[in-house]
Amino acid sequence: MKRALTPGTFDPITEGHLDVITRAAQLIDEVIVAVAASPKKQPLFSLEERVELARVATEHLPNVRVEPFSELLVEFAERMEATVVIKGLRAITDFEYEFQMTAINYQINRDLETLFIMSPPQYMYLSSSVVREIASLHGDVGQFVPAHVKEALEAKYARP
Repeated sequence: MKRALTPGTFDPITEGHLDVITRAAQLIDEVIVAVAASPKKQPLFSLEERVELARVATEHLPNVRVEPFSELLVEFAERMEATVVIKGLRAITDFEYEFQMTAINYQINRDLETLFIMSPPQYMYLSSSVVREIASLHGDVGQFVPAHVKEALEAKYARP
C-alpha cells in the first residue's frame, strides 16, 4: 500500500488545498493531510482548530486522514510510514521554494519521493493568507473555502 503526505499549515484549509488532496487521493492508496504546527508563522487558528477544519473538509474522502505534526517532515513521514510527499504548485515562486525543500528532504531521506500537482487556473492565485486578508476585512470568502471554514473565519473576525 502506498501512503503519501500532503503537508501544510492549512491556516485555514482552502478549496485549492482540497483540490490537491482530492487529486492525491485518486492516485495514492492512503493520503495523510499533515497539518504542521508552524509556530513561527503565528497561525490564526490553533493546531487543534486547523486539524479539525481539515478533518471536516476531507471527511468525504475515505482514504484520507488528518494528523498534526511538529517535527521535521521527513521524520514525520518515517513515523507515518509514508514514502511520498505530494505538494501543490501554483506558480513559479512555489516551485522555487518547493524545489529547495525537496532537495533538503532528499539529502535527509533518499527514500522519500516528492510529487507535485499543478493547481488548476481557478486556484493559482488562492492562498490561506489571501483568504485571511479578505475575511479580516469582512469580505465573502465562500468561494474560496468550505462552508464550515467560512463560518470559523467569520467567528474569528467577528466585529465587537
